[in-house]
This record gives sequence, structure tokens and C-alpha cells, in this order.
Amino acid sequence: MIRINITSVFVDDQAKALAFYTEKLGFIKKTDVPAGDARWLTVVSPANPDGVELLLEPDGHPAAGPFKSALVADGIPFTQFAVDDVYAEVERLKGLGVEFTQEATDLGPVVTAVFDDTCGNLIQLAAMK
Repeated sequence: MIRINITSVFVDDQAKALAFYTEKLGFIKKTDVPAGDARWLTVVSPANPDGVELLLEPDGHPAAGPFKSALVADGIPFTQFAVDDVYAEVERLKGLGVEFTQEATDLGPVVTAVFDDTCGNLIQLAAMK
């Protein structure tokens, strides 16, 4: 059976990304291994430390920058994270200085919000109702 164990988000600065994803979002660092000029750097949810890892992947490939810029220009989130209460999480993150491009919005069966991860990505929060 195939399963997801790692997914990635392209970041423009791994140290800045690690600080944002741990200090603001509350993830915990799982793996940090030197890999040439970069690091194999992953974070996980404290609710599931042995679950899916998020690789904070350097965006050095020539296609990554234009890809990320195009998504941001169109307001498209790169990925989505689940939360229990989008409204509460938006308020918590705003208190930590996180900037939102879409406030918590009720879309019928789901509530979503979108924030800037400071590393070149828009990220969506979602909670099913």
C-alpha cells in the first residue's frame, strides 16, 4: 500500500522557514541533515510527530521561483493545513504577526483562510464543518 510520508514546500530561506513554521505555526523540527549547500530539513505536527513530514525544500531550481511567483500572483495557495477552528487559528496567528491574504471565509461545508508564509508561499488553512 502506498502512503504519504513526506511532502514539501519550496522556501527561499531554510532558516527563516524553520523559524516561521516552528515559532508561528507550532510545528516541531523532525530532521535536520546537511545536504550540500542546503539541509534535509523537515517539520511535523506536534499532534502527530510520527506522521507526515513537511520538507522545507530550497527553491533553488530555476523553475521553482517562477512557479511560486505565479501562484502568489494568482492568489493560489501552495498547500493546505487542517485545523479544528479556522477563526480561532487566524486570530492566534494574527497575534503572532502572520499576514493573511484571505480572512476566514465560510464556504459552505468548509471554512478556509490563506496566509503568507514569508518564504514565498501562500498557505491555506481549512476546517470541515
